[in-house]
Amino acid sequence: MQERFELLRKKHPAFSFESFYIEDSGDKLLICYSFFLGDEISFRPRWEFAKKHKDIDYSRDERFRRLVFNLGLVELISYWKCACSPLVQIKAGYIDDEQLRWWKRQYFLGLGEFFHVNRINTNIHDFMNIEVLAEPEEGPFTNTEFKKSGCLIPIGGGKDSVVTMELLGGRKEDNLCYMINSREISVKCARLAGFSEDEIIIAKRSLDQTLLSLNKEGYLNGHTPFSAIVAFSSVLTAYLFDKEYVVLSNEASANESTVEGTQINHQYSKSYQFEQDFINYEKRYIDSGVHYFSILRPFSELQIARYFARYDRYFKVFKSCNVGSKSDIWCCACPKCLFVFGIMSPFIELATLTEIFGSNMLEDERLIPIFDKLIGEEPEKPFECVGTRDELNTAICMAIKKWEAKGLGLPLLYRYYKSKSLYRTYKERDADLYFKYYNEENSVPAVFVRDLKNQMLDE
Repeated sequence: MQERFELLRKKHPAFSFESFYIEDSGDKLLICYSFFLGDEISFRPRWEFAKKHKDIDYSRDERFRRLVFNLGLVELISYWKCACSPLVQIKAGYIDDEQLRWWKRQYFLGLGEFFHVNRINTNIHDFMNIEVLAEPEEGPFTNTEFKKSGCLIPIGGGKDSVVTMELLGGRKEDNLCYMINSREISVKCARLAGFSEDEIIIAKRSLDQTLLSLNKEGYLNGHTPFSAIVAFSSVLTAYLFDKEYVVLSNEASANESTVEGTQINHQYSKSYQFEQDFINYEKRYIDSGVHYFSILRPFSELQIARYFARYDRYFKVFKSCNVGSKSDIWCCACPKCLFVFGIMSPFIELATLTEIFGSNMLEDERLIPIFDKLIGEEPEKPFECVGTRDELNTAICMAIKKWEAKGLGLPLLYRYYKSKSLYRTYKERDADLYFKYYNEENSVPAVFVRDLKNQMLDE
């Protein structure tokens, strides 16, 4: 792929963020971005957002325009990556030198998986240069000043966002759910948590089909930091709906690198590093008054799985499988499915797990190579949103101990696990320590902490 990378960069030496426009129709806002790959290829992705205040013209709102421009800066990376042009020209708005360095760092770290999987050898200095060709916008502009309260909760339809909705159940009357595009499973989870149709805010994101056509022609493709898009678009939505907080569901395990000994992390834009960078950037350069944080950051996957297991009404509805996302199924063949099955195995009976997934994945010999990556037998974890190797090994040993104490036979993958030296290491670990765990590296506001600890910790 290195050769193709170099050829495409030579063919397309410049990529530009030309402009954006905001069309306010009273009850919704249409945003269109204009990107160019050289002079010959254009991309025009679109977003549509609902409005709370139908009488406000947000196209002249200074903070809103800053939010829209910055959403465009993160949106552009999905299009830039097809040719990886060495020069990116920003014409749609102004960023200062510190912002330029911030964005370059976010792009590079967020594309770590893309470069690794495509076998592209580059570095943070050479992968792109950013040239700013715009001046600061001049008014007249307005700023909306409405009192903010409550939480906007991004929902993906998996166990983590379910746990967040339940943790915030005592504040529910002032909360809203947020989704990018409508997914049936996500809506069902929100409805089970008690949210009405009017309390589920769905932003519509449309990719430019030209990008898909270029991918079919052999242009580069791969993972981009989607959670960064969630960050900017959710703060924008919270601003429109006067919410004080955007509450994410990113746990402590998102900080672990996917490839040992590197900064390559499939979950980079879910990491605490990104969260802190984003909070500081938003405060300095946008200042929307919306506070962004992950409420699950202090906790392990084991704590989250145990808490989720209390709410069996979600068992037949929630889905975390990316492969099966379009048809809302568990594919039962990917790392995400196997990880979720394994991390929940100490807390939910095997027969119930089999019913949830439609298959007893622990009896599938074909999954051993994936299993080895998840438990750390291989130096590279799967490029999926999965927890740490340490957490899964602990969960497996907890399940083995529980099932053997009941005189139950072990499924194939757990019999295989017992033959590993990992079992001898982890079976002696005190798993109870996980349920007293509270990671102090978090951005949770003090107003949430006491209730959070009361619900999640064994003390």
